[in-house]
Amino acid sequence: MDPMPRLTFFYIVEPPEYQIMACTLLASIRTNFGDDVAAIGYCPEHRMDELHPAVFKAHELMGAEIRPMKTEGMWDEPYPHGNKIISALQPRDSEFSAFVDSDVLFLRANSPDNLVCGGAVSCSVAASMVWAKQTIWNDVYGAFDMPVPTERVRLMRQNHRSIPYFSSGLVVFPEQAGAQGRFADVWYDTARQLDRVEAIPKRRPYLDQLSLPVAIRRAGLDWNELPEDQHFILGGKLRNKPLPEGRDIYTVHYRAEVILEEVGLRRASQRMLREQTGVRFVRRLTSKAAIDNAKT
Repeated sequence: MDPMPRLTFFYIVEPPEYQIMACTLLASIRTNFGDDVAAIGYCPEHRMDELHPAVFKAHELMGAEIRPMKTEGMWDEPYPHGNKIISALQPRDSEFSAFVDSDVLFLRANSPDNLVCGGAVSCSVAASMVWAKQTIWNDVYGAFDMPVPTERVRLMRQNHRSIPYFSSGLVVFPEQAGAQGRFADVWYDTARQLDRVEAIPKRRPYLDQLSLPVAIRRAGLDWNELPEDQHFILGGKLRNKPLPEGRDIYTVHYRAEVILEEVGLRRASQRMLREQTGVRFVRRLTSKAAIDNAKT
């Protein structure tokens, strides 16, 4: 029997765009973390039949799974953006799990030791929080009769101190349940309750990030702030700018294919996919030429 992996990366595999991005993400995981980590892509169960055959082939070649998950009826009203929280709920056999957005790319050799932290949820600060005032946290924490944290963080693209607010693009958490339960269950419960608080404006699409620090505290855990180089968020003020020189950036959150092109990483992503699967473009895995070559 294979030993239980220390870390499982998991992400969303959904047509049309996220199924292809997910394969590029997976290639970057295998390139920079090797085979010691597990990898699972989750697709809403009612959309599994829409996935391109090449996406299944890519996951097979790279030693990963695609699993269905029930998303319908999981929120009071449909909330596709909340699929990351639903994917976190799914059972996994590893010491830690790391949710990672499909539009993320790992760039250099890395280790789970740089991401996991016992008794804590690892995540980076968000890029910004321009959509709400800091007073929003009074209602957020007040919904659970909790005090607003006294700690402050400096958001990635805003030069002022803020009540802790984290990106949900890379969230690493322990799988073992504590006294308050499994973190993923607490995160889901927290998000569902906040979704019903009418006093909180613009809960969607920010519900996942708004609920994250509250869920960490409700689960009896600490937050472990990842350095920016482990989750470098592109876009916004950084549009059309190259990556900063003289820094070892391990991970970029590129948000859109055009931004990947702007920072000169498109070829790097294609190179990793080719090294892991033999093709630069995922759909070529099930093209007629690829099938003919496999037969010879």
